[in-house]
Amino acid sequence: MERIPILRMGRFLLVTIQVDMHDQLALTLQDDLTERIVKERAKGVLIDISSLDVVDSFIGRMISNIAGMSRVLDAQTVVVGMRPAVAITLVELGLSLQGVRTALNVERGMKILAERVEADGRSRRRPEVRGARND
Repeated sequence: MERIPILRMGRFLLVTIQVDMHDQLALTLQDDLTERIVKERAKGVLIDISSLDVVDSFIGRMISNIAGMSRVLDAQTVVVGMRPAVAITLVELGLSLQGVRTALNVERGMKILAERVEADGRSRRRPEVRGARND
């Protein structure tokens, strides 16, 4: 069975889609990725779609679903490398990819992930109570 490789880069997982996505491959990626997020305790997922010439409504929904599942599993998602024709198609199909951040390239996407993970970490820390005493 064909699978899309998922690479670990520190706290993040990198998925580079370099083949035409068909429905079964997208479902397999979704399953594989959610398992890896849990196994690796990943804090972010970067999906590179720069090799995709076409994204249909099913693949668009799968990307959105992956982002939603990642959020539930405590990981952020950034999609990079979207071609103008793909962006136009997604908008024409009415797919807003809610919860999915985008960036033009991998470098920018990794920076966005790092910033979001850092911001999440700060917001989850318990606020320090100044002047409180433990008597």
